[in-house]
Order: sequence, then structure tokens, then C-alpha cells
Amino acid sequence: MDVFDIYKKLYKIYGPQKWWPVKYNKRNSGFEISVGAILTQNTSWKNVEKALECLHKNNLLDVKSIIGCPTRKLQKCLRPSGYYKQKTKKLKIFCNWLVTNYKGKLEMFLKRPLPRARKELLSVWGIGPETADSILLYAGNKPTFVIDAYTKRLCELFKRRFGSYDSCQYYFQSNLPRSAKIFNEYHALIVASGKDKHNKICPRAN
Repeated sequence: MDVFDIYKKLYKIYGPQKWWPVKYNKRNSGFEISVGAILTQNTSWKNVEKALECLHKNNLLDVKSIIGCPTRKLQKCLRPSGYYKQKTKKLKIFCNWLVTNYKGKLEMFLKRPLPRARKELLSVWGIGPETADSILLYAGNKPTFVIDAYTKRLCELFKRRFGSYDSCQYYFQSNLPRSAKIFNEYHALIVASGKDKHNKICPRAN
């Protein structure tokens, strides 16, 4: 399984994906990306978009607004994303963590070196490896590879199985140029391929 060769083939087929999609808060795109990364846990992006739209309409796409929002009101916006009670708690904890440690400024946190930033994010309740890496890669432009269900499926199709998230991530990162741009594009391409019913790289995924 030549992961760089697969990347080049996917790029040739699907072209640049221009991830992470930011629709409502381009001036503070990193925060919208972070919220989306938390909300996309265990659901589809279409459901996340509905929740983000509700947050936008209610002026809730910033740290202070989420912290100050009544729990039930926030839950109502997050309902389309599933597990809305848990995700409401996660968002509030994440925002309070930003206020406590970084004056509510995500960009201040993202200035930290990658290993330290990743370790710190993983210490926040509700933030697992996939969510942390999504925030660091897409909001912080840091070279950390995101491993999700589509990535694991791709590996299985090529008879590669890994015992942990970290071991799978290490395999990709050690076989690719250490580039946030490539990691960004590759993950997005894997998702595009995984959703494609006429997948030309891995037809067995159909």
C-alpha cells in the first residue's frame, strides 16, 4: 500500500477539495471549523450543516455567545447533529477552556507547538484524537493526519489493519511528506472517495 501513490491517484480523479468548508464566520474561520469538528462526531456533515446554520441564525458562532447561551436553546440548535445534549456540554466545556486558558482566542492556542497543542486538546473533555487532529490541521494548519472511518476502510481494502488510532496515523505520516497542505487534501480526498459509489481506486468499497 503506497499511500503517496494513492494520494496522487485520488487527486487526479477528484481534484482539490478545498477543505474545511467554512460558510458563516470566515473572519473567525478557525472557531467555526472547531465547532464543526466537535459536532461531526458520530453523524454526517449534512446534519452538522443544519446545526451550524441554526447557530449562525441565533448569533451563536462565537465563544462568549455559546458560553452565555441557555442550555436548552443551544440544545435545540444542535439537535440535528445528534447526541445534542452531549454535544452541547462538549461545546460549552471547549469554549470555557478557551476563555480560561487563552482569553477565548483560538488563534492564541493554535500558536503552540503541535505536540503540546495536541496533548492539551486531548485533555479537554469530549475531544478525542480525530476531533483534536481535525481542529489542529484545518483550523491551525498543523501537519497532523486525521484518521477517520473512511481512512480505516481504505486501509482495510488494501489489507492494512492497525491496532490503534496512533499507529494508523503514524503509518500515514511516516510515508508522506510532512506537509499540512498534503495532509489536509489527502484526508478530504479519502472522504470524497469513500462517499463515491463509483469509487475508481477501491471498487470493493461499493
